[in-house]
Amino acid sequence: MTNTIIILLIIGLIAGFLSGLVGIGGGIIIVPVLVYLLKVDQKTAQGTTIFMFLLPIGLLSVFNYYKAGHINLKFALIMAITFFIGSFFGSKTAIAIDTKIIKQFFAIVMILIGIKMLWNK
Repeated sequence: MTNTIIILLIIGLIAGFLSGLVGIGGGIIIVPVLVYLLKVDQKTAQGTTIFMFLLPIGLLSVFNYYKAGHINLKFALIMAITFFIGSFFGSKTAIAIDTKIIKQFFAIVMILIGIKMLWNK
């Protein structure tokens, strides 16, 4: 149990750092680590990560970006509202689908995004 807590602390620090640094962390870092390192099933990893976002984890990084003038409030509010709605339907769909299919879909999305980012300027 102590090793699990240490792993969770490290995951949180790394994901938080990457989130503040390049805007990633939740799905791309935390979900795979929970699945492969801590042997949590895909749906539980996704649900756990989403629960983590309920807390004001991004408050300090948002404050820094806001102070530096790097937040488009209009864009953020529009995306927050639609993210709220989309996450409801996405979670309902994920719960209804076989875990293996969700894991494969997650992997495909990560690969496609990675390829696009790698070859675009």
